[in-house]
Amino acid sequence: MKVAIVHEWFESYVGSERVVEQLLRLFPQADLYCLCDFIKGGDRAFFQGKKAHTTFIQKLPMAERKFRAYLPLMPFAIEQFDLSGYDVVISSSHAFAKGCHTNVNQLHLCYCYTPMRYAWDFYHEYLSSGGLTRGLKGIVARGVFHYLRMWDTISSFRIDHFAACSAYIARRIRKYYRREAQVIYPPVDTARFPLHEKKEDFYLVLSRMVPYKKVDLIVDAFTAMPDRKLVVVGDGPDYDRIRKSAGKNIEFMGFAAADTARELLQKAKCLVFAADEDFGITPVEAMACGTPVLAYRRGGACETVKEGVSGLFFPDQQVKSLCDAVKRFDEMSSTFDPAAVRAQAELFGIERFQSEFMSFFNEKVQSHGATVC
Repeated sequence: MKVAIVHEWFESYVGSERVVEQLLRLFPQADLYCLCDFIKGGDRAFFQGKKAHTTFIQKLPMAERKFRAYLPLMPFAIEQFDLSGYDVVISSSHAFAKGCHTNVNQLHLCYCYTPMRYAWDFYHEYLSSGGLTRGLKGIVARGVFHYLRMWDTISSFRIDHFAACSAYIARRIRKYYRREAQVIYPPVDTARFPLHEKKEDFYLVLSRMVPYKKVDLIVDAFTAMPDRKLVVVGDGPDYDRIRKSAGKNIEFMGFAAADTARELLQKAKCLVFAADEDFGITPVEAMACGTPVLAYRRGGACETVKEGVSGLFFPDQQVKSLCDAVKRFDEMSSTFDPAAVRAQAELFGIERFQSEFMSFFNEKVQSHGATVC
């Protein structure tokens, strides 16, 4: 059986790339396709020696730094792959990968991280954060997003079966695509994050500095609580803006290597997570270290964090709501057992993903074969 794995793009080794890594382990003979691949040599180990087939976007001007500027071309680009020689196509998709073409005799399985965020749930937020709510640029942007919404809906018809990274995303798939999806949680390498029971007196943020991650909300809340220390790890387009508004009790470390990030996750008294996230691998990694999580009560965190056992929630993405939750956590911090926190994380390990995805794969292959015959 010939298998192709289609991913959006390779820019860094983060959540969705870790899923691709496990798919390549499950299907070592599979061929790999993506819109573009800009991961550097030292970070390519998860490819397991494979070279990804890319599209014309790979060679467009300044694509390595600004490939997202070519967003309107991506639906056309992903459709140019000739995948007719494969029995099964597995798309790893949060936007465009699922739009590749297959024929009636091929089985197309999609592991979906979310329906396209900027076309659906976060449409108005992206317009606002990009200064695109008015003027000619705003009109053009709205037109592009309208086109992407139509293409996103149409391309969902090309999938034979969906798997979703959380029940939260399964609900989105049902709302926007009118399709059912089997929930298979992403793989978290809990073995890489050993339990560390001794905690230090600081809160931690480990995140990309982009609008929907709400790092600015966390920084504003801790600026209003100058007696509490916050360490912020990560970079991104909002880094300078957020840093300028921070109080003296907040330390910015910028990008951190994997070993440094792991050490901070182990030592922090609590990870603060304010995003409405599809799943959220970082909170699970923190819990694997025995570190509780203070999370926004929305999205994938509601499925991974067990309140009172491995963390607490705050109800609103507002400074007061987060401040109240931090004070509540301080009062309860001694009640969190690091071993129990880690036990919660172990529910989302690599072995679980591999077992559940292979069961999903084998079941759908068998039923598809019966239909074709």
